[in-house]
Amino acid sequence: MMKKGLFTYENRVVLLMALTFGCLFFDRLSLNFLMPYVSEDLQLNNTQIGLLAGVLSLAWAFSSFFSTAWAEANNKKKAVFVTAVFVFSFCSFGSGLAMSFTGLLIARMVMGLAEGPVIPLAQNFVERESSPGRLGLNTGLLQAVGSALFGSILAPVILVQIAENMGWRSAFYIAGAPGLLMGLLSWFLIRKTTAESVATSEEDKGLNLKELLSYSNIRWGMVISCTVFGWWFATLPFISNYFVNEQGMSGDEMGKTMSLLGVAGLISSILVPALSDKFGRKKIIFIFSLIGALYPVSVYFLSGSGAQLPVIFLTYFMMGVIPIAAAVIPSEAVPERLRAKAIGLITGVGEIVGGVMVPAVAGLLSDSVDPSAFLWVASALAVLTCIFSFKLSSNN
Repeated sequence: MMKKGLFTYENRVVLLMALTFGCLFFDRLSLNFLMPYVSEDLQLNNTQIGLLAGVLSLAWAFSSFFSTAWAEANNKKKAVFVTAVFVFSFCSFGSGLAMSFTGLLIARMVMGLAEGPVIPLAQNFVERESSPGRLGLNTGLLQAVGSALFGSILAPVILVQIAENMGWRSAFYIAGAPGLLMGLLSWFLIRKTTAESVATSEEDKGLNLKELLSYSNIRWGMVISCTVFGWWFATLPFISNYFVNEQGMSGDEMGKTMSLLGVAGLISSILVPALSDKFGRKKIIFIFSLIGALYPVSVYFLSGSGAQLPVIFLTYFMMGVIPIAAAVIPSEAVPERLRAKAIGLITGVGEIVGGVMVPAVAGLLSDSVDPSAFLWVASALAVLTCIFSFKLSSNN
């Protein structure tokens, strides 16, 4: 039955999880926007920048699946979720305390371990409470508020201004504070029925990896998550430095440009999954991945022209494919008892390939071949996403 009214428990869960997403992405993406300041102070090269992104993603990937699976198997999803929110919030302070590349690397690794289970569990809570026909929209709202509004719109403006006036270390300290409040609210507001595990046999208390991989859309969903995450992470660690050092933007111009991309991410994260509810997952993934292949091209070829900002705004709409790949596809591919593990698995694999390997390769190529190499890596991955979308089963 469709749940009616604005102040339903479903909407409260979506809002709470969206705000928690926001705190997580504010912390996670803060280093990308502060990189011009951090890299100058700590003398980082592109390879080291790629490694910083990679180690967080690697830790996130393993924790995403194994921590989520453990929480599901032991009926501890709420406890794991709240603990993880507290830990990643404190880890932001650790980034601000780092005095060297090694210290920053360790802080980001611990943050990745803490953040890993937050997204799969939050998406699972939302999936459990979603009305029929609203799964795509609800998961899109999580990303819209999280990675788009907080992580990509507010973060670059707020953090760059703090860095300019108070230093980049203060920006990290401030970034970690809101998550503590979200952890407390989650503990008191998430109902037992929302977080309670659904297990039908003793076997469900394991990883169920073989059973998960028996579903075609899980196998191809993992491949698509690798290319979609790779499209995002191929540019994310390097784009702010590229705008400043290669295209001559000031720090303020770079911050505003990144915020514009955040607006595109916000709109697309709501619009694209909602369209997939109406027109199907495969078709929407194909269309917006094709559009996303043009994003890196427009960054490179339209530099300095009046067309650059509007074109990169529109082509960044591929961001809306991420919640479909990370949450909707795995949720619809398996029975309810396996959904948290399926989301964790696809997120984890996507993080390892798209979040660890891709930025490492993109950083090496940008150092050894050309500073723009990361753009072409992203464009190629978007094209691959278009191709792989045809492999999804017809119900998507």
